[in-house]
Amino acid sequence: MTYLDICIIGWNLNALMFVINFLLAIKVISTQDRSTLQEESLVLKELKEKLDNYYPYRTYSTMLTYMVPFTGFFRMSVRLIEMFFFFQKNQNTKMFDFMVYKYTNEINKVKNSRE
Repeated sequence: MTYLDICIIGWNLNALMFVINFLLAIKVISTQDRSTLQEESLVLKELKEKLDNYYPYRTYSTMLTYMVPFTGFFRMSVRLIEMFFFFQKNQNTKMFDFMVYKYTNEINKVKNSRE
């Protein structure tokens, strides 16, 4: 197996994780009504803006992870495992709750590291 073959496998796995992430987002959006989605979107937007103050190039780093072979696959795999354990521990929660948890956890982690 050549290095090119390994890279192609890595990019295919990254693409698979991108599709899984996209399908998961479509599933979450389709199960909510419009007003709830708008309210949740405003809360997440505020949290995202706070996080972007600490990590201004986060969007670029996310795009870069999908271009480097296997990186997006491993990143998304860890996130899916984390979601699974979050939903196992916290019954009757939604994806919104997980996203708020992740954003606030990352913000608190940065704040604590800067002190």
